[in-house]
Amino acid sequence: MTQGMTRVQANLLLLVVALIWGSAFVAQSTAMAHVGPMTFTGLRFLIGAAVVLPWALREWRFLGARQLRPGRGDALQIAGLGGLLWLGAVMQQIGIIGTTVTNAGFLTALYVPLVPLLAWWWLGRRPHASVWPASVGCLVGTWMLSGAGQVQLQTGDLWVIASALPWAVHVLYVGRVADRMAAPFLLACGQFLVCGLVSLAWAVASESVSAAALGAAARDIAYTGIVSVGIGFTAQVIGQRNTAAADAAIILSSETVFAALFGYALMGDRLSALGWSGCALILACILLVQLLPMWRERVAAAAR
Repeated sequence: MTQGMTRVQANLLLLVVALIWGSAFVAQSTAMAHVGPMTFTGLRFLIGAAVVLPWALREWRFLGARQLRPGRGDALQIAGLGGLLWLGAVMQQIGIIGTTVTNAGFLTALYVPLVPLLAWWWLGRRPHASVWPASVGCLVGTWMLSGAGQVQLQTGDLWVIASALPWAVHVLYVGRVADRMAAPFLLACGQFLVCGLVSLAWAVASESVSAAALGAAARDIAYTGIVSVGIGFTAQVIGQRNTAAADAAIILSSETVFAALFGYALMGDRLSALGWSGCALILACILLVQLLPMWRERVAAAAR
């Protein structure tokens, strides 16, 4: 972990990431009226790569001056993370075409309990006790926020459900790779390039697009590319260098809360009492996973 950022600061940064992603969900949906999912994903991730490129080049020069530039193994790991990012983003984007934003937000949150399970199973890292009830609580809170019992599976829902696995694996590994490489901007730019280029290659082979369609979707593509990818996903890489993957998944699940709040503020959407209760439950779970380990550390320090 880096010395310049504490666990609390990293978790606060991830909360900002969730806010950014929540604000972008509507743009992801409205863009599908004009361009295909591969075209949209490819363009927004290449824009994100362009945003991060100056900092990535700076890190490349810095590492080169110290004979620490990434090797072939590092490049393969970055490509693997880019592949996971591509799978998660494209599956989710295809799913959004055939389902509602509400359903997509709820079903994407299935990655939250997957992260601590995969960390325990693959890496032998047993999460602290607060992670398990917090993971379940976040999932229940998201279900309440989405309407509780009104989520009816549609064609696109299976795609969104499938996207939860690559999202979970990406959250699990991105912090580990970034911490070992000590080059978060280089990693972010690399994975964005892989995701964007693979998506555009697929789009050329399978989708048709016109200048008029690109113009109609330009605002959505630019916003999600610059803000959601360039800023949000890069900040995720930086934040996850300094916190546990299971904690990060729980904090990032607040994306659904912010999506609902942006819908309330900007689009006139209204939340029921049950929806507000779901927001409160997710917030409580985030506080639980943040404060309980701190309290245990203080108790242990006082006992010494």
